[in-house]
Amino acid sequence: MRLPPDDRGPSPYTGFTRAHWEAAADELLAAVEPYATADRALYHLPGDHVSHSGRLCDGLEGYARTLLLAAFRQDGTVLGRYADGLAAGPGGVWPDVTDRSQPLVEAASVALALRLTRPLLWDRLDDTVRERTADWLADALTAEPWPNNWELFPVTVGGFLAEIGHRPEAARKAIDHGLERIETWYVGDGWYTDGDGRRFDHYNGWALHLYPVLHAWLADDRELLSRYGRRLARYLADYAHLFGGDGAPVPQGRSLTYRFATAAPLWLGALTGHTPLSPGETRRLASGALRYFVDGGAVDGRGLLPLGWLGPDTSFVQGYSGPASPYWASKGFLGLLLPAEHEVWTAPEEPGPAGRADAVRPLPAPNWLVQSTRSDGLVRLHNHGSEDVRYDPFYTRLAYSSATVPAASYDNSVIVGGNPGRTGIEPLGTGEGWIASRHTVDDGITVTSVVLAEGAAEARCHLVSGAEPGTPVRVTGWTEGAGVRAELLPAVGLSDDLAGSVGAGDTLFVALARLTAEPDPPPLGELVSVRPAGAAELEVEWAGGAGARVRWDGPGVTVTVRG
Repeated sequence: MRLPPDDRGPSPYTGFTRAHWEAAADELLAAVEPYATADRALYHLPGDHVSHSGRLCDGLEGYARTLLLAAFRQDGTVLGRYADGLAAGPGGVWPDVTDRSQPLVEAASVALALRLTRPLLWDRLDDTVRERTADWLADALTAEPWPNNWELFPVTVGGFLAEIGHRPEAARKAIDHGLERIETWYVGDGWYTDGDGRRFDHYNGWALHLYPVLHAWLADDRELLSRYGRRLARYLADYAHLFGGDGAPVPQGRSLTYRFATAAPLWLGALTGHTPLSPGETRRLASGALRYFVDGGAVDGRGLLPLGWLGPDTSFVQGYSGPASPYWASKGFLGLLLPAEHEVWTAPEEPGPAGRADAVRPLPAPNWLVQSTRSDGLVRLHNHGSEDVRYDPFYTRLAYSSATVPAASYDNSVIVGGNPGRTGIEPLGTGEGWIASRHTVDDGITVTSVVLAEGAAEARCHLVSGAEPGTPVRVTGWTEGAGVRAELLPAVGLSDDLAGSVGAGDTLFVALARLTAEPDPPPLGELVSVRPAGAAELEVEWAGGAGARVRWDGPGVTVTVRG
């Protein structure tokens, strides 16, 4: 990807300015143009993986998602190419929008792009093209979505159709219904779960906040924007902690091939004025994410985004992913809607949380603990509240980091009787330097876990209940990553190979863990020590003198921290 030289004056951390974002958008748009069909209604990007929706839907996805990038770029010449596609696609080669179908997703991108570019695109279309396009989009108002973030696709389509006066009553009904649905998934502190259950991941930012906040902003609905804006600002206070010092977002959850769509909620806060982050911090985090992926090889030699995280990687691919799916990354360019003179583009970059100080931050709503270290910029996410077993391993592991990805061999797990299962996660709370949960391994077998952290050191404590005496238990830790070292030391109930066995009754297993990029860190055993204080009680001591007492008391866990 050809980008301007680094500009370290205004951007001392990333070297990226608005000019780099514009150039990146232009390069991505130019790279996909050769893959458009002759009528420019479909973009058939290369790749061996066809989504379960089929090649035709994949071609529509290529059109819609790159159109969204063109909309953020606000380039009339490029948008003209997409105008040609609108003449042939809706009511023609595009598949209809039906219940729970992929065209419902893409209709939202088309509608949002048209709403953002009315003077440049919609207003210049022939009446017949506008009529066919509006009619095609209108099917999204009544199509049944999947019961998750898909509920916001009819909202997004409805917002545009209401604005142009096409089926306004149906549009308003779709908007109201979708917004009511997401209320049932709002758990507080700025966090939504992606449907029923406890599915917390990046969809919280790039979908569940993005669509309602943009709708309220575009509709100039101050009451609605105030409600969703407050939630967004609260979310960003947590979300800023999920980016490593190198710009890497923590890879947790599904659809991670959308990559720098992770920057979308950062820009959204600046765009609508609902953010606790300074302009310089916003740009540093967003530009850091873009640079991480660009420098890491996410853009291939053809200038395309393949399925994967950095380079191509099938472990990041879901069944619904097609060759053009990665272009939801277009959402990361939302900041280009802000004028060049806006302070988010002109203010000097400021460090993000991972670059300011060591921190161990509890996130009670998802029941996560975020642990970061300034010296190496690593961010570690201890997951004791998010679950979606359909997409193991990106939900089910005990921990994720900005420098590693889950391994097929069950990293960050407790394996009981050869079973690494972790379902029915029950949050048991989080607080200053600790987090706890209980999960089910198998019928009648549970593990109640407490993790304590300070600096880069961790004490991982697991009480196994309901297993037969002699059942083998193995504890695993971090995977190795480029430039990082993973350590796991036995402390209680484990041999040197991190294995043990269940005794008569509930049995405690404790390991000390560390993931670090420090070239010469002090020995892990000198940073933290643990001592059993009873059958289900533990003393934890940190090198600096602080500590904690952990007590497993049947239905829950009590953690008493002392400074």
